[in-house]
Order: sequence, then C-alpha cells, then structure tokens
Amino acid sequence: MDSDILVRNNVQSLGEGKQVILFAHGFGCDQNMWRYVTPAFKDKYRIVLFDYVGCGKSDVKAYNVERYATLHGYMQDVLDICEALNLADIIFVGHSVSSMIGLLAAIERPELFSSMIFIGPSPRYLDDMGYKGGFSREDLEGLLEVMDNNFIGWANFLAPVIMKNEERPELSKELEESFCSTDPINTRKFAEVTFFSDNRHDLSKLTMPCLILQCTDDAIAPDEVGDYTHKMIKGSTFEKMKATGHCPHMSHPDETIALIQKFLNQKVY
Repeated sequence: MDSDILVRNNVQSLGEGKQVILFAHGFGCDQNMWRYVTPAFKDKYRIVLFDYVGCGKSDVKAYNVERYATLHGYMQDVLDICEALNLADIIFVGHSVSSMIGLLAAIERPELFSSMIFIGPSPRYLDDMGYKGGFSREDLEGLLEVMDNNFIGWANFLAPVIMKNEERPELSKELEESFCSTDPINTRKFAEVTFFSDNRHDLSKLTMPCLILQCTDDAIAPDEVGDYTHKMIKGSTFEKMKATGHCPHMSHPDETIALIQKFLNQKVY
C-alpha cells in the first residue's frame, strides 16, 4: 500500500462490505459532500472517499501544473488510489466533472471497474455546432476573469447558481465555503481544465453498465447534455431526477440514494 498516495489524496475507507464504491467529488468540492449519501451504503459496501490534489485536505504541495493540465492528471489520481488500495470490481460514483474523470479511468483500466454512476455529467460545457453544452466561450472566459479578479466574489456568485434550492441557503453557503477553502490558483486552473474539456468522443468507448442521473433545472449540465450523454453511452440507464440544481447528493440525498440502489439492485455483482 502506497501511504504517500493515501496522504496525498486524503483517502478514507469505511463500511462493512467487500464490494467497493469509490465516490469522487466535483469541482471545488471535497469528499465531505458525500456525507448524506454514504451512510446508506456502509453496511453492504466498502466505501472509499478521497480529495483531488488541491481540494479538501489533500496535500496541496503535490500539485503539479503539468500533471493537472488535463483531466487525465485527475484520472491518474483515481487510478493511483485504486492501485494503492489494491481495489477491483469497483462501482465508481462521480459527481459533475468526476463523471468524465471516471469515464477516462474506466477506458484506461476497464478491468478495475464494474460500473459507472454519473451525477450531473457533462462531456463538454461549451456550446458547439449542433451541440448545446450550456455555455458560450464568452460565458466561460468571463467566469475565469472573475475568478482572477475577485475569487471570493466568484464563489459567492457561483455557489447558489450551482446549488439552486433557494429555500435552503445553508447548502449554497456550504458550497461557497468549500470553494473559498481551496487554493485559488489551483482552483482557477482546475476550472479552466474542467470547463474547456471535451470528452464527447470518449463516451462511446465505455462498455460497462452506466447510470446517468440528470437533475431538473441544472444550470451546469442542462437536460440536453444529459440526453446526449445517455445517447452516446450505449446501454446506459438514464434517470431524470426531481431534484433541482447540480448537487442532488447534498440537496436531495434520499432520491439520489434510491436511484443508485435501484440501479445496483438491477445488476448482478
């Protein structure tokens, strides 16, 4: 077991089962965001949680500009963790950008994974000819410019847009605080890598069972993106959630849990 990797990514394990569920957090978040969901699985599964380098309680000194210049660097984090813990037969649960990171990991090392669960996935955030990603180039460049000039203001603006659920402002506040707790320089680079990535051509390479959870009124990954992802991943299961916003594991954990359990119960593990 490589203790350096476990420290680097603040890897935590819990649960009583043998089958592994690896939970991967989204941009600007950390493993703590899964706390409403994991208790439902700890009796039956072994749960593995981690923070990407630059997020949560990871080792910020391990950040490498060249490594993390693309999503493949974050993919390597996932594969390193799997190798350090000698994991196999993994159920991967990825939120937002981690969906595509998990996709890349499953393409690179398909023998490690048994299924993929994507929450609010987007293979491309930028609009393109015949494709609606939800953002224009001006939108994204403007967002990065705000991050450069006023990081706190950026977090204050973006958190409620992502979370929605205005009647529960404490959720947006938690997300805002999570953004602000990350290293601004690393987070700015992660944002650029995330929002300008294009993994549309990778979707058709996934050959294992896949669940796509699409939220209602999701400003980050709109309906068209979820439909496109489902269409391109052959044999995938698609669930349109009642949950609004982009973080259903925080705002609507019961529905998130129920749909994941429904999917897993339909599979033979």
